[in-house]
Amino acid sequence: MIMFFPVLLIVCTVSAAQLQESDDIISNLRQTEAQVGEPDHDSATQQTHTQDIDAVLRKMAAWLAGLKVEVKHLQRENEAKTKELYSLNQQYQAQERQMKELRQQNQVQATELATVKAKASFTENRVEAQAAELATVQAKVDNAENQVEALKREGEAKRLAFSASFLALTPGDFGPFNTHTTLVFRHVVANIGSAYNPHTGLFTAPVRGAYHFEFYIYGHGSSNPTSAVLVKNGEQIFTAWSTQPAGGQKTSNGVTLLLDVGDVVFLRMWANSRIHDNPDRHNTFSGHLLFTM
Repeated sequence: MIMFFPVLLIVCTVSAAQLQESDDIISNLRQTEAQVGEPDHDSATQQTHTQDIDAVLRKMAAWLAGLKVEVKHLQRENEAKTKELYSLNQQYQAQERQMKELRQQNQVQATELATVKAKASFTENRVEAQAAELATVQAKVDNAENQVEALKREGEAKRLAFSASFLALTPGDFGPFNTHTTLVFRHVVANIGSAYNPHTGLFTAPVRGAYHFEFYIYGHGSSNPTSAVLVKNGEQIFTAWSTQPAGGQKTSNGVTLLLDVGDVVFLRMWANSRIHDNPDRHNTFSGHLLFTM
């Protein structure tokens, strides 16, 4: 309807101009008729006026026919513009509906996204809580395993005992030597906890506690005594010593010691002493843990 008014305005403008021209023609016709009515004019003048009237009428008929064509043309243009405007209006309304639907979908998606974010945040917090709980459980398990391992080591440490003899496949004397000599008891009867080393003759304490040791030394009577001394970390603790001119002789001793982890205990033969051994294994060295401290 908006495009119809300029078209109507054009029609009105054209019509006004042509009507003005028509008024001029009619005015001329009236003047001609007045002149025709006068008695002093001749027939030639009347014929001229008649011709002018016919020309005016023909001109008016042509003008009216053109005006009709122009009006029809303007009507068709106006109808086309009206249809175009209607189509544009329909498209605009369709776009408005589409935009409204898109806005509604956007709101729905925004709501769904907020819900998903909330669920994701909740899940993330739950996962973090479960991870923290798992870490706590793992720490407890590790602590329990450490405790079990410590108890296991402690239990194994409490089971410490050894007993060994001086190995001699054939009867014979060991010594005398002009220096103190470590006695290595190679024939191991028991070595629970593996604290005694049969290759070096050294006992090494694996735990702090009270230990009891006993040793028996055998030899033949002579000018050289039969002796041994129990040594702790290089310190002489207890000695077993015997001497007689002839016959078999035996000496022994025992001691309870408080040892720290890593303390070393072994037997040492005095310088210029000798021992005798045979398959009967008279020379022995034993020890065991009484209790931990």
